Amino acid sequence: MTLVVPFDGSELSEAALLRADQFGVVFDESVVAVTVIPDGNVDYARERDWIDSDEAFDRSAVVSKIHGQVSDLCPSADFRHFVVGRYAPSGAISKRIRKVAKREDASMVFVGSDNAGRLVTSISSVGGSVATDEAYDVVIVRHSGPAKSARLRGAASRRQPKSDFFLPE
Repeated sequence: MTLVVPFDGSELSEAALLRADQFGVVFDESVVAVTVIPDGNVDYARERDWIDSDEAFDRSAVVSKIHGQVSDLCPSADFRHFVVGRYAPSGAISKRIRKVAKREDASMVFVGSDNAGRLVTSISSVGGSVATDEAYDVVIVRHSGPAKSARLRGAASRRQPKSDFFLPE
């Protein structure tokens, strides 16, 4: 079984990845970070700090940046990325994440979301849609908790790191 983390580079997705890593050590389960990228959507990429305000969208550079964040936070995690249409709705993004969770036989999905715990089915929330699937347990991470996250960040996984490359889709 696997622990799956939807990852977009936000503080809450980082906190979710760090917590999944610690659970993975305890439960001896692998961790998979999943990123869904709307192809060519400059605004979406800028909102998530995948690219700078004056930078053009370069899918390969975006994937490389996100993969680097995942590797820095959780060296033993596997990384998967998927590309959807430029203006894909949050439902298309969450559907991809749910498919990965099912394909990876996820026992838990760690969702970093400040509203998924209060309103699980928000129309615009990727986290809410992922959290409603009954195929796996869901851990909702609502606080990045600087003190706790800093402590977890320093105690990176005790498992072997993965390679430093990512697989194309």
